[in-house]
Amino acid sequence: MSIQTNLHGRLRNTNLPKTHGLLPVFETVVNSIHAIEERGHPACKCHVILRIKRSSQNNMFEVDSHIPEIEGFEILDNGAGFNDGNLKSLETLDSDHKIAKGCRGVGRLLWLKAFEKVFIESSFCISKNESKKRSICFDANNGVKLLSESVAKDVVWSTSVTLSGFDSIYCAKTPQTADSIAKALLEHCLWYFVRPEGAPKIFVEDENEIINLHHLYEKYMHESAFGEQISIKEQIFDLTHIKFRASSSKKHGISLCAASRLVKEESIVGKIPGLHGGITDDNGEFIYSCYISSPYLDERVRSERTDFDISESIDDLFSSTEISMKEIREKVLDRSAKYLNSYLENNLKAGRERINEFISKKAPRYGPILSRIEESELAIDPNISDKDLEMLLHKKLTEVERTMLEQGHEIFSDFDKDTNDYQEKLSEYLRTAEDIKKSDLASYVTHRRTILDLLEKSIQRTESGNYAKESLIHELIMPMRKDSSEVFTDSCNLWLLDERLAFHNYLASDKTLSSMPITGSDSTKEPDLCVLNVCDNPILVSEALTPPLAAITVIEIKRPMRNDAQSGEEKDPIEQTLGYLNRIREGKVSTKNGRPIANSEHIPGYCYIVCDLTESIINRCRVFDLTTTNDHLGFFGFHKGYNAYIEVISYDKMVNNAKERNRAFFDKLGLPAT
Repeated sequence: MSIQTNLHGRLRNTNLPKTHGLLPVFETVVNSIHAIEERGHPACKCHVILRIKRSSQNNMFEVDSHIPEIEGFEILDNGAGFNDGNLKSLETLDSDHKIAKGCRGVGRLLWLKAFEKVFIESSFCISKNESKKRSICFDANNGVKLLSESVAKDVVWSTSVTLSGFDSIYCAKTPQTADSIAKALLEHCLWYFVRPEGAPKIFVEDENEIINLHHLYEKYMHESAFGEQISIKEQIFDLTHIKFRASSSKKHGISLCAASRLVKEESIVGKIPGLHGGITDDNGEFIYSCYISSPYLDERVRSERTDFDISESIDDLFSSTEISMKEIREKVLDRSAKYLNSYLENNLKAGRERINEFISKKAPRYGPILSRIEESELAIDPNISDKDLEMLLHKKLTEVERTMLEQGHEIFSDFDKDTNDYQEKLSEYLRTAEDIKKSDLASYVTHRRTILDLLEKSIQRTESGNYAKESLIHELIMPMRKDSSEVFTDSCNLWLLDERLAFHNYLASDKTLSSMPITGSDSTKEPDLCVLNVCDNPILVSEALTPPLAAITVIEIKRPMRNDAQSGEEKDPIEQTLGYLNRIREGKVSTKNGRPIANSEHIPGYCYIVCDLTESIINRCRVFDLTTTNDHLGFFGFHKGYNAYIEVISYDKMVNNAKERNRAFFDKLGLPAT
C-alpha cells in the first residue's frame, strides 16, 4: 500500500524562521553549484547568477531614495540541468538523489515557505548534437507540474529558477540592497571558495548593478585559510581558520556547517582572552572566523538547515558516547586560542594597561586584590567603559570577599587543630583579609578625593556667572534635613572642616532646634549643622567636673562670594552660630537617648562659619575681634561671654587644609592632590 503525501501538511510542519527568508534563495545557488559539478565542466568556465527582481525595475531608485521592494529572485546557471534524474528528485519529497552531498530533499519545501510559486526553465544535453528543454511550475496547490518539453538540434546548457511572490513577512526581515545580499550569500557559500577546487563564477545582479562574489571574496579575505583537524570522542571535525579584513561586517565568531553550507553562527567576542575588537598582524587589522564541518554535523543538521539536533550539554548517562554542543564549542575555542595566540598579545597588553590606568587614577581600591584574580579574567576589551570596568572589578572583589568568608568558617571549624594544613589555611585567610582591608582603605581615600573635587567645582563660578547655592555645598558635607539616626557615617564629610568632627554622638543637618532630641529647645531656628560630642576621655576632663562632658559644634554655611553680612542675627553668620549655641544651652542639653548632661550651660562651644572672605564678612570678623590666620584665608578667636571658639573658614582654606591632611594618603595611592 502506497503512502500519500500531503504537500500542504508538509509545508505546515516545515520550519523556516522569518529572518531566514534568503535561505531558500541561497540553497538554490548551492544547487546550481552542484549542477555544475554534476556536469563535470571546469569551474572557471561555469557560472551562477543570482538576479534580484523588484516591483519597479524601470526606476531603480525613486525620488525619495527608497529602494523598490523585492518581489522575487531568479537563479541562472549552466550546469547539468533538470534531466530525468533531477526531475524525478524534484518530484520526490525527502529524495536521496544527492544525499552524498548532504542534501535532504526538502529544499523545495523552503521555496514554498517564503515564495508563492517557482518557475523552472532548463535546457540540457541529451546527445552530442541535441538538447532537451523543460518548463516546470511548482506551487503548493499543484505540486510539480511539467508545463512543456521539447528537443532542439543544438547543445544548450542553461537553467533558470524563478522564485516569485516573496512573502511580505519574510521580505520585511530580508536585507534589501544587492551589496548586503551578496555578502550574506558569500558567507553562506564560503566553503566553496575556500576549498582547493574553488567555486564557479557567481554574480549578484540588481538592475544595472553587478557584484562578482570572487571579487567580494578577495576584497574581504585578509589571508589564505588555514585548515586543521581535531577529534572529539573519535569523531573528526575539520576546522578552517579564516581572517577577514576588518572592513567586513563580520564579527569574531565560529560557523558550524553541514554539507558545505553555513548553518549556525556564534559570536566568540570575549570568549577567548584578548579577543575583543580588531586583531592586527603584519598585513593589518582583521576579523577572525572558524568554519567547522564534520560528518557528525552533517548527520545531525535539521532538515531546514537552520540548526542542529545536538544537545547543549549531555548528562552522565550518555556523556561517554554523545557529543554536546558545549564540548564542540570548547574544543574549537581551544584551537582558535592557539591559532590566534601571537596576534592577541597586543590586545592583552592594552587591556591590562587599561586596568592599571583605571585603578591608578580612579579606583585604587581594586589594586590590592588584582593578584587574586585569574589573568584570563583580566583580559578585557581596552575600549571598555569606566562603568563596565568598575562593575567587572567590583564583581571580582565580591568573589574575593566571599572566598575569605568561606576560608574563615573553615578555619574556625578546625580551631582546635594544630596541623600544617591548618596553619597554611590561616596564613592564606589573613593575607586575604589584609588585602580586603587595604582595598577598603583605598576606597575610603578615593571617596575623599572625589568629594574634594566636587567641592572645588561647586565653589567656582558657573558659565552663567553665578555661584552655587549653599544647599549644594551643604549636601556635600552632610545631607540636609537629616540627623545621625537617618544617615550612615560614610554619608557625612565633616572631615572637610575638622577630622575630630567625624567622632560624634549626635549630628543634625538643617533641622529645627525643637526637633533635635539633644537640645530640649522649642525654637524653630535651623542651624546648618549641629554636632554633640559626648566625651569620656580623661585627658579632656577637668577634675572639678563630673564626666561625661560634651562639646557642641555649630556650623553655618554661606553661599560662595555672598557679601551682605551686617549686624544682627539674621544677617551676621557669626551671631547666628552664637545664637544657636546659646539656645541649645538654654534648652538643657541631653543625649539623643534623653539622658541629661550635667552643667550643660558650661559646655564648650565650637562655631564654624564656612564662607568666602568678602568685605562684609571681614568687617564682622573685626567687630568680634577675631585674629587673621597666617595664610590670610580665615579668622579665629575665643568669645568669653559665650564660652565658644569661633573660626571663620574660607572655602579655599577648607579645600587646602583638607588636601594637606589627606596628601599622604593620596600620594600613597597615586592620586593627584591638586
